[in-house]
Amino acid sequence: MIQIEPDAAAASHRSAIKMRDLRSFLTMAKEAVRLEGEVSVLLATDASVHVLNRDFRRKNKTTDVLSFPAADVNVPGGPKLAGDLAIALGVASRQAEEHGHSLQVEIKILLLHGLLHLAGYDHETDNGQMKRKESALRKQLDLPAGLIQRSNERVVKTAAKKNKARLSRPVKTRSRAS
Repeated sequence: MIQIEPDAAAASHRSAIKMRDLRSFLTMAKEAVRLEGEVSVLLATDASVHVLNRDFRRKNKTTDVLSFPAADVNVPGGPKLAGDLAIALGVASRQAEEHGHSLQVEIKILLLHGLLHLAGYDHETDNGQMKRKESALRKQLDLPAGLIQRSNERVVKTAAKKNKARLSRPVKTRSRAS
């Protein structure tokens, strides 16, 4: 199930989001990830995601996607739940613009990333396993660079800029008295 938070449904976002396509993508991506169970997705305001991030992860900032696995919530005999995702539409819109693709494509990238987290992957601790899986699935699902790859590219670019700035500074030399 994918829902748009009422305050997040600005006219520009609403017209850019094709819900039927996102639902179809969510089904395909869940199968590709091999994730079983229901996934609920909230397309939310940046402010709402900020509050969720602060309250559940103790990080007082907005992020693009949050994942809430439901491993301990499943009830015998009830529907199997995989978990919930919350996507900040403002962040997604800015990232889409920054990377030169549509909001629809960015939401799909964020959905895939979130589904991998629901499946138990964690790029902060798994020595590249999630990065490799996300990369393979992006190709399979015809998506451009994913979050982990973009994050790594930013680190490399930032390091290169710092190195260039360091190398371009004049070097102080001591003059020796003759």
